[in-house]
Amino acid sequence: MITAFLPYSSMQNSSDTIEELRKCKPISKICLLTNSGISDLPNNCEILEVENLTSSATVDLIIKKSETKFILLFTQDNKFRMSQFAIERFYNVINSTNAALVYSNYNSIRENTLTAHPVNDYQFGSLRDDFDFGSMLMINEDKCKTLYNENVYKYAGVYNLRLHLSREGEFLRIPEYLYTTLETDLRKSGVKQFDYVNPKNRDVQIEMEIAVTEHLKKIGAYLEPKFKEIAIEESGFENEASVIIPVKNRVSTITDAIKSVLSQKTSFKFNCIVVDNYSNDGTTEKIAELAKADDRLIHLIPEQKDLGIGGCWNEAVHHSACGRFAIQLDSDDIYANENTIQTVVDTFRKEKCAMVVGTYRMTNFKLEEIPPGIIDHKEWTPDNGRNNALRINGLGAPRAFYTPTLRKIKIPNVSYGEDYAVGLEISRDYQIGRIYEPIYLCRRWEGNSDASLSIEKQNLYNEYKDRIRTIEVLARQKKNKDAKRNFE
Repeated sequence: MITAFLPYSSMQNSSDTIEELRKCKPISKICLLTNSGISDLPNNCEILEVENLTSSATVDLIIKKSETKFILLFTQDNKFRMSQFAIERFYNVINSTNAALVYSNYNSIRENTLTAHPVNDYQFGSLRDDFDFGSMLMINEDKCKTLYNENVYKYAGVYNLRLHLSREGEFLRIPEYLYTTLETDLRKSGVKQFDYVNPKNRDVQIEMEIAVTEHLKKIGAYLEPKFKEIAIEESGFENEASVIIPVKNRVSTITDAIKSVLSQKTSFKFNCIVVDNYSNDGTTEKIAELAKADDRLIHLIPEQKDLGIGGCWNEAVHHSACGRFAIQLDSDDIYANENTIQTVVDTFRKEKCAMVVGTYRMTNFKLEEIPPGIIDHKEWTPDNGRNNALRINGLGAPRAFYTPTLRKIKIPNVSYGEDYAVGLEISRDYQIGRIYEPIYLCRRWEGNSDASLSIEKQNLYNEYKDRIRTIEVLARQKKNKDAKRNFE
């Protein structure tokens, strides 16, 4: 009932997996996906030569060569060890439910240590191309028959197949650890998160954007490049801009952040609102000391003690001293030069947008550039940025907002993804302006909140962002339906 497809480069990685598959009764055929020139080929397997494992040509070949009801696809050339009756478990679930795709939790071996690796449930808004299914998927071949590749993909073929399958049926996660594999990417989470903006991956990202845009059109969530403009001359603001810095226990970095704001040169009045979320390491005293020396620094300690970063932002944005434009600065970071605030405000006035996102440079604490260097999010285009934003995991920094719009929308009271959530909602109606020169320095150190996250914490954060995307996709579908109804 199952055809298995494995990436193959050598017997060293695949011999044990192939042997396990041969002993498994539901497996009727094993196909090896390989480049030409491989000499040590195993017997009793069909060899399929492919140029790229993730291409649409490879996907088409897999579907063509599968003569069974289900496809077992391994997405990595790696060592695998199945748990007891693992493949039978995959088979029973997909066969009894008619799901489009089934995947499971797994164990990984990282530096000779066995670690449980749970994965998230797939949501309607799980559109990011790096969603972690693990590396063993069972696919309902019948759901593949209607796949039509509008584009020839070198990199996005498997991603496009996944989006297609999500339109055809359910994705089910089996909450059991059904196999063990080696962990080959040993980098910390804080490094991995920037892969999608690495210039080396630019061609990959272009294809992924094309695929997700086609998907959004097919589910009625694509938004055409038609935007509202903000009325910038709204009165009632003593300051043209405010820099917002939420902080908790950053005594070693907060002074640098505040001084980089107060040293800014502008043609208008601005201030800095620091929301001190009950620090107990000396940060509070440090802010108070700096506030005495400069009345542009406003030191807020909120009454509520249950606030995340988003809640701290709400405190600042709704304060009477908040300026017309609210500009972000994390308590770890600094502005790249003395013109950052002026550049951001000029962009608002030029583009009549409700949000502006700049470009930042990754540095260490000596302000030396570290990989991946400049993060400019050039994948954002004025016409399609807000659609592609549903695929990527962030919008960049520094982020700045038109305060009246932000006061109306409100920011979720969480400490991760709050900026992404509000950015998606703003982009539903308004253009987001972009600055492609580095105006912000993101200083990386072990104290960064996302420097090295556990699997559980990564899953928690990704689940939240997938939920935010789900809400946004549903909202955009409704927006399009309402517009069509009003037109008719």
